[in-house]
Amino acid sequence: MNYTGLVGGLMALGVLAACMEAKSMPEAGEGRQLYLQNCAGCHGPAGKGDGKFAKGMSPAPSGLTQLAMGGTFPRVRVLSTIDGYHRAQLPSQQMPEFGALLTGDTVPVDTGDGVMTPVPRPLAALLSYLESIQEG
Repeated sequence: MNYTGLVGGLMALGVLAACMEAKSMPEAGEGRQLYLQNCAGCHGPAGKGDGKFAKGMSPAPSGLTQLAMGGTFPRVRVLSTIDGYHRAQLPSQQMPEFGALLTGDTVPVDTGDGVMTPVPRPLAALLSYLESIQEG
């Protein structure tokens, strides 16, 4: 038996396993910190549209706890709004684009059509958090 070959093979398997890290939808807690850093100033710490910069903004920042329509969270619309695509054509939009949320490794996200779409992990984490704070 060739122990050198066996040890080398096992080491290669270990390296391969480390590289094949499971990528899944982030939990809401991961997105909460991103929300507090990037969104709470305008949308408020609880997502009610009452952040410290909201006063005097026109249009006022949206409340983010009532986005689910008929019980369905609009993942595509929310992703498109955050990444800037959905609001690119709208006048007087003050919400900045968040480039840091649009980079990095991607995770598969079901956007509602049953097809898994690769989404940058920070953006998916924020989506997960926003979905978790829906009321009603």
